Amino acid sequence: MRLDKYLKVSRIIKRRTVANDACDSAHVTVNGRPAKASYDVKEGDVLEIAFGERTLKVRVLNVKEYTTKADAASLYEVIS
Repeated sequence: MRLDKYLKVSRIIKRRTVANDACDSAHVTVNGRPAKASYDVKEGDVLEIAFGERTLKVRVLNVKEYTTKADAASLYEVIS
């Protein structure tokens, strides 16, 4: 699954266009490297998303095309 779509489906970022813009402006890294929105997310990847001063670091546990709002948090594990 594309990185921008994963960020939207997991509800880390609310809109796919915002996720796409974050990837294009190098606010998202995968396994320590800046990633484009078209990066193919795999289980075990470590994502770092910069929200201004704050940084969210998560590990991908599951990749699903669709999920409910209640189950969205089960797709990833917050590291820091």
